[in-house]
Amino acid sequence: MINIIGSNNSIFNQFISEIRDEHIQKDSMRFRRNMERLGEIFAYELSKKLCYETKQICTSLGIAEVAVLKSQPVVGTILRAGLPLHQGVLNYFDKAENAFISAYRKYEKDGSFDVEVEYISAPSIEDKVLIITDPMLATGSSMALAYKALLKKGKPKHTHIVSIIASKEGIDYICKTLPMNNITIWVGAVDDELTVKSYIVPGLGDAGDLAFGNKS
Repeated sequence: MINIIGSNNSIFNQFISEIRDEHIQKDSMRFRRNMERLGEIFAYELSKKLCYETKQICTSLGIAEVAVLKSQPVVGTILRAGLPLHQGVLNYFDKAENAFISAYRKYEKDGSFDVEVEYISAPSIEDKVLIITDPMLATGSSMALAYKALLKKGKPKHTHIVSIIASKEGIDYICKTLPMNNITIWVGAVDDELTVKSYIVPGLGDAGDLAFGNKS
């Protein structure tokens, strides 16, 4: 299942417009905060698909029956660009365990590249709900490799992939490469084009650099 949150009018699209805006992007703190706010909205929408149980809660005046999460998810992200989005999701799933994956593009002299995963820090994900965040789903290869790397920590009950902006090519790649009977994709917007360097157009640029500064 693919959910495009920005396809319906809401304040979500205000934050999308600001992270795309090249003038507002100059304020890196604002950029990070907008990604965090988008993560919070993703978490809220995603939470409607999780499992709940009824608990009796004692108030000062009596007992209320409230539906609460049956279990906490594991929230993972691809470093470094995914950190503000991860924080937004974590703000809502504040009791969740966390996973971090370091993946990067290793460029060749001809401009081509392979994506390599070099570091994983994660708890067991066996039979748990897994949420993986990455602000941009361009080719889809980083997300696919991150998912496969996390399988070393167990087989999740269900996986939710969260990206702010995706390309059609990236979504197609995920759908062809990963077991979609056990995966739900959540995106803010889907753009049509990838450049020869695999940047999404119109996209927003390099999310990691905009959030944390240029890398050498």
